[in-house]
Amino acid sequence: MVDIPKASAQKTHHPRIAVVWSVLSAEIERFAGGTGATLRILDVGGGSGGFAVPLAELGHDVTVVEPSANALASLRQRASDAGVTDRVEAVQADADELLDFVEPASADLVLCHSVLEMVDYPDSALDALAAVCASGGAVSILVANRIAAVLGKALSGQFTTALDLLVHLDGIAEGRDTIKRRFETATLTALVGGSGLVTEQVHGVGVVGDLLPASTPQSENGTGEALREFELATASRVPFRDMATNIHLLARKPMR
Repeated sequence: MVDIPKASAQKTHHPRIAVVWSVLSAEIERFAGGTGATLRILDVGGGSGGFAVPLAELGHDVTVVEPSANALASLRQRASDAGVTDRVEAVQADADELLDFVEPASADLVLCHSVLEMVDYPDSALDALAAVCASGGAVSILVANRIAAVLGKALSGQFTTALDLLVHLDGIAEGRDTIKRRFETATLTALVGGSGLVTEQVHGVGVVGDLLPASTPQSENGTGEALREFELATASRVPFRDMATNIHLLARKPMR
């Protein structure tokens, strides 16, 4: 299990994202080694800057590649409000255009969160992520988990849809889904390995957070903190890890 800094766990509005922040914080510490070195970070599909702006606030240079003009406008406003416009660059492009806008081996840390579910060719996308990552650098990947989707539908009584998700090759409900695929830990690690990246860590994100009733308080009587601690404690433990809403994987590009 990752040693989770308390400060990084607090950088999230939702307790379950503390898992991702803990991994990123440990990677930044590994890179900087207490020297305060600036990372070159690339956030592919980074939207309005939910990760990019806090990372820039920590003193790192972040480039966000995002196809939505509206999301990039929100990113620029958020960066301005945080006083980090000089550390955040916005590039309007799709993930499959990455190598047209980003130099190879130019990023110490690459984020690709909730993107591989949407692209036509995830293997090509991963090849591009590996290409823009510097030797020894890391790639942070967050994807939708097929197992969680199956369980979620079954627990809500939607057994036909749950069965569709279970048996479909890409883990989707044909004609009723907003994404193109879901992953399992084994299929994701195999795909990542095919790009030449080496998987170092796999965590579940949202083990129970998305199963709680909407009425469950997140900020009263310490419920939010208790949920955060539970998510952090179960994120790397099988079978909890493999039942989470999302799978988070940190991969390394081998040194050359």
